[in-house]
Amino acid sequence: MHVGTSIFFQNRLQSRTDYEVYQNELRLADLIEPLGYESIWGVEHHFTDYTMCPDVLQFLSYMAGRTEKVQLGSMVVVLPWHDPVRVAEQFSVLDHMSDGRAVVGVGRGLARVEFDGFKLNMTESRAKFAESAQLLVQALEDGVAEFDGELIKQPRVDIRPKPFKSFKGRTYAAAVSPESSLALAQLGLGMLIIPQKPWSEVETELKAYREIFQEVNGSPAPPPIVVGFTVCHEDEDTAREMATEYVGSYWESIMDHYEFHSDHLKTTKGYEYYGKFTEKIEQYGDQDVKDFFLDLQVWGTPEQCYQKIMDTRGRTGADSFLAAFSFGGMPYGDVEQSMRLFAKEVMPRLKSVPAFA
Repeated sequence: MHVGTSIFFQNRLQSRTDYEVYQNELRLADLIEPLGYESIWGVEHHFTDYTMCPDVLQFLSYMAGRTEKVQLGSMVVVLPWHDPVRVAEQFSVLDHMSDGRAVVGVGRGLARVEFDGFKLNMTESRAKFAESAQLLVQALEDGVAEFDGELIKQPRVDIRPKPFKSFKGRTYAAAVSPESSLALAQLGLGMLIIPQKPWSEVETELKAYREIFQEVNGSPAPPPIVVGFTVCHEDEDTAREMATEYVGSYWESIMDHYEFHSDHLKTTKGYEYYGKFTEKIEQYGDQDVKDFFLDLQVWGTPEQCYQKIMDTRGRTGADSFLAAFSFGGMPYGDVEQSMRLFAKEVMPRLKSVPAFA
């Protein structure tokens, strides 16, 4: 299996200065390659302390110059907020600077605060994502951007520097709703899974995704990439306490950033699935939903972490696991300890697991 990690730049409840967060997160980023992790991922968000990385490709370009081997992935670039031609140019530049280590991850966005901040209409996001993704995939494959869609009218232009090798097999998108999963299959994109709903639902959607991918693209879908908010500690009780506090705090930041206590998603075109999600939160209550999210993540002793990842792999067919270690205001000493223990005790076992055929 491939084992990577991500850097979130979260400043939960502004408990630190933003400068302190950046210095500590970049220090953690410098540990990733020496500890043996195989990829580093950045996450795009704007305007709140949820994730303070407004330009994930700028961060990845910085890390390209500080590393030699790790892959550099976006988790994700939110396409409706960007001109897809510029995104294609940026990925091509990153790939050239890193000698082909770029991994494309894209998504369509969910937070009203971010769409409003960019003066964009959320109801157009699904159509804009689909058109932008088509343009981006083709531009990175052919080195030429040209598109005549409903929302995007792009005259023919060359991408320079021209992509020097194919991005096929290293282009993914995040999907939560069933509709998005099917759209990814039609676009030929791999799936990036961030656990937040029952695994039984994920399995059902993966089955439909794989069938459509095979039908449309004439080849099997790539194994999905699975992310997990991870707490690794030698003591089981301590790991449980840390996960309860910090994964719980991260879940609260999700609730705040995406306004899941608001009703606006129920009436926003293209976000009906999330509207139903807010109804489930109302039905089950905050604590039960938080506990459910906690149980989806990877925490415990090294042995428990390994077993949880293998269980998820069995359910999803994933060949890659991305561990997120820094979130929810966790002290940086604890983050580094967890990250190092996982690298020492869990990662070698995962790397020895053969890839799916």
